Amino acid sequence: MNRIRAFFKDYLEELLYKVQWPSLEELQSSTVTVLIASLLIALIIFVMDTVAKLVLTDGLYQIFIN
Repeated sequence: MNRIRAFFKDYLEELLYKVQWPSLEELQSSTVTVLIASLLIALIIFVMDTVAKLVLTDGLYQIFIN
C-alpha cells in the first residue's frame, strides 16, 4: 500500500511542480494553428472528393451507359 501512496505522491508532485504548462498566449496560438490546419485539410479533402465524383460520374460512368 505504501508503494501505491508513494506513486501517487510522486505523480502529483511532478504534475504540479515539474510540468511546464503553456501560457495563455502559447495556448491560443497553438489553438489557432490547429484550427487553420484542420480547415485546410478539410478543404483539400473536399476538393479531392468533388473532383473524384465528377471524374467518375461524368467521365467513366458515361462511357458504360452509351
